[in-house]
Amino acid sequence: MLDVLIIGAGPVGLACALETQRRGLRTAIVEKGALVNSIIGYPTNMEFFSTPELLEIGGYPFPTSQYKPLREDALDYYHRVAAAEKLELRLHEKVLALKGEQGDFTVTTDKGEISTRNVVVATGFYDVPNLLHVPGEDLPHVSHYYKEPYQHVTQNVVVVGAKNSSAKAALQLTRAGAKVTLIVRGPEVSNSVKYWIRPDLVNRIAEGRITAHFNTTITAIRPEAVEVLTPEGPLTIATDFVYALTGYLPDEALLGRLGVEPDPADEARAPLFDPATHETTRPGLFVAGTVCGAGPPAAGLSKTDATTRSSLPSTSPRARPLAPPSGLLLPKKKRHPQRGWRFFLGNRDVYWGGNITPR
Repeated sequence: MLDVLIIGAGPVGLACALETQRRGLRTAIVEKGALVNSIIGYPTNMEFFSTPELLEIGGYPFPTSQYKPLREDALDYYHRVAAAEKLELRLHEKVLALKGEQGDFTVTTDKGEISTRNVVVATGFYDVPNLLHVPGEDLPHVSHYYKEPYQHVTQNVVVVGAKNSSAKAALQLTRAGAKVTLIVRGPEVSNSVKYWIRPDLVNRIAEGRITAHFNTTITAIRPEAVEVLTPEGPLTIATDFVYALTGYLPDEALLGRLGVEPDPADEARAPLFDPATHETTRPGLFVAGTVCGAGPPAAGLSKTDATTRSSLPSTSPRARPLAPPSGLLLPKKKRHPQRGWRFFLGNRDVYWGGNITPR
């Protein structure tokens, strides 16, 4: 039996595995796709916004000749770390269900069953697109994932959205010879777009190389055109391809099957979890990384390693305290007569239920 099964082989899942394995816990990672599957899906030669040290895990330096690493650098780095630590990886194995209780869980996958004492969910949210919910969104020339521009030379391409992903895609497509139309729901290009990208996009719009429609929404997608509603009224835009880069959502269906309870007060339905241990309302089931919701850097890809060592601040509206916290129960450990039960929490041992203050 495993001590810890981690669902998700992204950077956060790997960081969790390094931490638990180094503490003597038998650990495995199960992943429905490839190792760091989400990064594989990123655009070719995509440049990370983070510098290398913020992407490092397990104390391994991230060597790169550039100030900011590329997608391919990250793929090589995480593969090397997983190999160096001899992590137990169960790739291309989809998790279907979770039954049992802490200390005796059974995880059902499409390849069999896995017995484990604890489960950590580090699935992120890159697999479920934030849909437009308009007719024609399921047509073959519509995609929620952008890879590279070269197939679209001379084509009419509609890009939906005005944040970093859509901004970079629009610029790349334009420079590769596509005729780009940007559809933006708001009044301008988002101020959250990185400071070195936003002026470039704004200037390309101003000089007419990119056509932009602001305060505009898509009402339907047809094989040869997109129907939009602008402040001036309905408009038909001829198009050969549509990139709806409107963000992504956590896999609520999977979280529900695992027994992760969403926060009813949170519009984004982020999981309820203990901010000190990241344990959910189901004892022995933990969440880590971006699946926790939009929090501080410790919950995201940047500062990945911090996810296993810190927690959301207690003031976060997405962090509802649950008492008592339990943490990852260390196997074959008896209750200390004064300190109480011994648990693994972050980068230290803690005790709960004893007669002295937990260390």
